[in-house]
Amino acid sequence: MLTQDYFGLEDKVCVVTGGASGIGLATATLLAEVGAKVIMLDINEENGKKAVAELQKKDYQVEFLKCDVTKGNDCIAVRDYIEKNYETIDVLFNNAGVIRRKTVVDLEESDWDLVIDVSLKGVYLLSKYLIPLMAESGGGSIINTGSGWGIKGGDQAVAYCAAKAGVVNLTKAMAIDHGPQNIRVNCICPGDTDTPLLREEAKQLKQQEDAFLVSSAKGRPLERLGTPRDIAKGVLFLASDLSAWVTGTDLIVDGGGLA
Repeated sequence: MLTQDYFGLEDKVCVVTGGASGIGLATATLLAEVGAKVIMLDINEENGKKAVAELQKKDYQVEFLKCDVTKGNDCIAVRDYIEKNYETIDVLFNNAGVIRRKTVVDLEESDWDLVIDVSLKGVYLLSKYLIPLMAESGGGSIINTGSGWGIKGGDQAVAYCAAKAGVVNLTKAMAIDHGPQNIRVNCICPGDTDTPLLREEAKQLKQQEDAFLVSSAKGRPLERLGTPRDIAKGVLFLASDLSAWVTGTDLIVDGGGLA
């Protein structure tokens, strides 16, 4: 049996938000490696097109669409494009997110709105418009990116913690609502992962990048940061037939940090 057969994702249509870098790009790559057709969404058009060009050199079935997941019209346009060109969607990975490392006193209202809108409203909007398409084709899998800080609190990250806690419970509510349509909805909760987002945190906290990365890995039983591919493997599990009876759960991938 081919490795792809275990996953059941060959020629399945998969949408990945935040696909131009970090966890999104790693996941898009891994899904393409097992034979899926991947549509990468991101607000960063330049990086998204570059990433797709590199993946297409390997003959992967990938393409890029610019999308601001906080805008309903952008999400509707994605739905219309998929309906016209693919007819269906099998996997949705709601991964786009941003962070602002500030306390509730220091955080500007505009920053609160940005973090909540991208990380939480974006999950709602894209799911709203793509779930009917998924249901029409008999079901599928939705994976939302939460965080360890969606389960426990973190310092100087109030908006991010609030957004990710919302994602965790939104996932459970969606799983209840859409299970009868054969749609599984799960949440992946990464710990500190070596991505552009984590490196941006160092800048926001005015810390030296290398020292910040070392401190982020400290205290974990596995004694290292996560890699984007570490998280992508968890998403692959939740997207695939390997997790056929898994829904409404939080998969923590953090090197034992919460433990």
